[in-house]
Amino acid sequence: MGPSLDTLPIELLYHIIAYFDEDTFRQSLLALSRALPRTSVPTHFIFERIHLRHGDQVFQLYRRLRHAPEDAARVREFSFESWTVDADIFVNLMALLPNLKYLKMYIGPNFAPEHMEEIFQRPRTELRYLSMRFRPYVQRATYYQFLKGAYFDSTLFALSSWPKPSLPVLSIVQDPLDPAIAPTNFAQPLVFFRLDPLSSLAVSPLADNLEHLRLRVPARAVTRHLYSALHSFPALKFLDLSTSNVGAHDVAGLMGHLRDLQVLVLDGCPIVSQRIDIQLDAGDPFIQWAELGEAMALSGHVRALEREKKLRAWSEAYYANEREEEAARKGKKGKRGRKGLATATISLRAPEQAEAVQPSRDIPPARIPRRDERVRVLPPVPRLRALATSFAGALDGEAYGAVREEFERGWAVGIARLQTVRSRFLTNWHNGSSRVVRFADKYSPEWEEEAEYGEEGLVGLVDVVEENEFVVDVASHACPHLCIAGPKRDAAHIEGCGHGVGWDIYKDEI
Repeated sequence: MGPSLDTLPIELLYHIIAYFDEDTFRQSLLALSRALPRTSVPTHFIFERIHLRHGDQVFQLYRRLRHAPEDAARVREFSFESWTVDADIFVNLMALLPNLKYLKMYIGPNFAPEHMEEIFQRPRTELRYLSMRFRPYVQRATYYQFLKGAYFDSTLFALSSWPKPSLPVLSIVQDPLDPAIAPTNFAQPLVFFRLDPLSSLAVSPLADNLEHLRLRVPARAVTRHLYSALHSFPALKFLDLSTSNVGAHDVAGLMGHLRDLQVLVLDGCPIVSQRIDIQLDAGDPFIQWAELGEAMALSGHVRALEREKKLRAWSEAYYANEREEEAARKGKKGKRGRKGLATATISLRAPEQAEAVQPSRDIPPARIPRRDERVRVLPPVPRLRALATSFAGALDGEAYGAVREEFERGWAVGIARLQTVRSRFLTNWHNGSSRVVRFADKYSPEWEEEAEYGEEGLVGLVDVVEENEFVVDVASHACPHLCIAGPKRDAAHIEGCGHGVGWDIYKDEI
């Protein structure tokens, strides 16, 4: 007899199975097992990757796995893509799957925040990919959610409480309200009531290893919550805030605080004016793209000025307190009598609400600047490699080229200004008129001190000691790739486009 498929070694079967298409993996594996009934085809692979697209499949799978814990333990990848399901059964199914590495789920109006809390109350330490897509919209008006306060803020707190996760990919998406999906003539339920939990997530253990974040909350201003706390998202390289309320100043803030950010996707965000007709009448239709490019190039400079202002206020308050304490020790009191000039006792101006600075005396002595010392913070050079967004209006080849040209021109102007600032600091450093410091490298001892003391004095800053630290390598900090083709794959995307990076990471096109 000739060779038979029934005698294939198990290693060859594994090799054949590795070529199965992901979308038809289960059907292909079952077909192979039926074609080779006398061969030990490893059908347990069926349970490694499970993709469900109908709500009734959840109950069928739950009924199968609750009596087969060995099969449930094999599940590594689980995807549920349906907006209708019995949420209680779904929660029970999730409790049977402790070893998930990949979890993708659609969260429709059947889900309550308590369901999500129960799913994530126990840390899933093996998880490497988590995608939650929310569509809470209903067909008939109901105010149950508003009256009960049923929002999914607690889901963010649950993720923030995980002690030592290693989750590099996270997606939290709320679908925009579309009249084709649900009525728009009454108030639809919200996913998140407050956005403060994002600040907790940004400095949680989960954020330590999070490299790719897709966060879409339509028309909500989310950016300041992503970097309001020190050391927010220290490992983040890819950020997608599409459909959120993100302006040009928000982009600069993100780049200034999230210094390792390399790809930014902002489809449907108002980073430039949507009124192209007004800009056309003004004779310079794309100047806002130049302004955006310049603001992005100078994002590190803005962050450095912000830190300098805090340092100056802290130093003034520190030495003012020192003078007061010294005067109190010597028993000196202010002289009585008439001052040289009379001062009005009333003012028609509204009082300024100045933030009081309370300098700490617990910081290391090396982090206290000398009295009247002039300290300058060297502005970092941006590391962004790609910006992907949408263009408001008709996009043809001529408009596409003009937008990119203006953006590159603005970026070049910003980098030139940055070079000028750093050159001026170099001169001051040479002649000793200023002490020049820079932001500490991530995870260095000086960087770690910020977690304990905050931005007190010189905490988180290190002295510039080499002349080459002032040099801007223009070649390695070229203008980011700008793609304005929008989220659709069949549009005119450029090579190195941020949209493509997102598709590769999340394996979808939402």
